[in-house]
Amino acid sequence: MAQKFGNGRWVREGFLDNRTAGTVVGQVVFAGVGPVDFFLLGDFKADIAGEVIRFRNSRFEDDETAAHVIGDMENPQIGTVNLISLDPHPNLMPHPYVEWFSMKKEHYRFELNADDAWIVREAELEAIDRESRRIRRSLAAQLPARSLSNDESEGV
Repeated sequence: MAQKFGNGRWVREGFLDNRTAGTVVGQVVFAGVGPVDFFLLGDFKADIAGEVIRFRNSRFEDDETAAHVIGDMENPQIGTVNLISLDPHPNLMPHPYVEWFSMKKEHYRFELNADDAWIVREAELEAIDRESRRIRRSLAAQLPARSLSNDESEGV
């Protein structure tokens, strides 16, 4: 069963960057845990492939239960994308959906309200570029079964 982070309410905010094909890097802030860096192999779904998304959860709750339930999750999160999309299913209303597997094969996902996520525009990218580069440099060596070339590890 997937860890759903209190049905999404324990996800505060973050960003995910898929501008380098085949990888998603970013940072998500969780209740009871704080900021967690991400480096995932894979891509966003076609609706946002190659983009950077940001999100801020309008339903966020920083309650004590979060630390007990998700406090031992891997930090950083290194693994593989299962599905990341702002429109994950044709029979549902569009909404942010983030699902991945960690290197330890833990299954995680969260869903947010439709207005809680957006594609980052050029004016917002400078700060994200610095963080994306930092995450790539610090976590690339820990990736499973696939080594990145120097061009990929230095890219944004």
